[in-house]
Amino acid sequence: MKITVVGAGAVGATCADNIARKELASELVLLDIKEGFAEGKAQDMMQTAALLGFDTIITGSTNDYSKTANSDVVVITSGLPRKPGMTREELIGTNAGIVKGVCENILKHSPNAIIIVISNPMDTMTYLALNSTGLPKNRIIGMGGTLDSARFKYQLSTTLKCSPADLNALVVGGHGDTTMIPLIKHATWNSIPVTKFLSEEQQQTIINDTMVGGATLTKLLGTSAWYAPGAAGAALVESIVRDEKKLFTCCVSLNGEYGQNDICLGVPVVIGKNGWEKIVEMDLSADEQAAFNKSADAVRNMNDVLKTL
Repeated sequence: MKITVVGAGAVGATCADNIARKELASELVLLDIKEGFAEGKAQDMMQTAALLGFDTIITGSTNDYSKTANSDVVVITSGLPRKPGMTREELIGTNAGIVKGVCENILKHSPNAIIIVISNPMDTMTYLALNSTGLPKNRIIGMGGTLDSARFKYQLSTTLKCSPADLNALVVGGHGDTTMIPLIKHATWNSIPVTKFLSEEQQQTIINDTMVGGATLTKLLGTSAWYAPGAAGAALVESIVRDEKKLFTCCVSLNGEYGQNDICLGVPVVIGKNGWEKIVEMDLSADEQAAFNKSADAVRNMNDVLKTL
């Protein structure tokens, strides 16, 4: 098994570190455009192998895509990170060119790869990757909802004072501060609805804090977060490599599901060896469906920017 992570910055390096620690591949390639950067990160990680006990061989490459040949899974993290006060929409112009170029170069050497998109604005970059490559839709996966759902569980666990691992909670819709939809009415604590334990005020606070989770960290850190995004990408890789059939919220192509077409948006999907293998359609309330439709409209407005590039 061979995995490539494109972009050796904080998110890409964290994703690669998680992949290596879990020994999800015999070979892991870290690629970056900055001279020597990926090579340095790869050496640093390899020097932890004796301490952490993994056997994955990690190599770095400065923009030499031939070294990524025959990758089974490729994670794309490259692009400008979001700065304080910057919206994901503002990233479209620059990152669209980067992501499209990365996809083209990857597929020259790994035509059968499954692609996981982390680059922002994630919904639009996933849509771009799908339409620019012409790949089967199951092989293009946007990571955003996986991260947002993890952040949702974090907010729930801190209020409930419970283990996040005991929670089932999903965020659907766009991967944006105003487009994501934390489905708190569907969330459970070991099968018990969390709403049994939370006041309406607490529920709304959790929803609000989840929606601004990324922006909150950007303000605190001065740049985008990396530990949770990197771990989310690695979790998707693990479900593919080990054919775990796990249910994650991912940004995927919709063709009638949830009443939407010609869009990539976050919905619950089963992730296995073939990429995303099945969309799970939930019974949304009228208000939840209206919010989902509104989210889709906002993402389409971002997608429309691609037509002007």
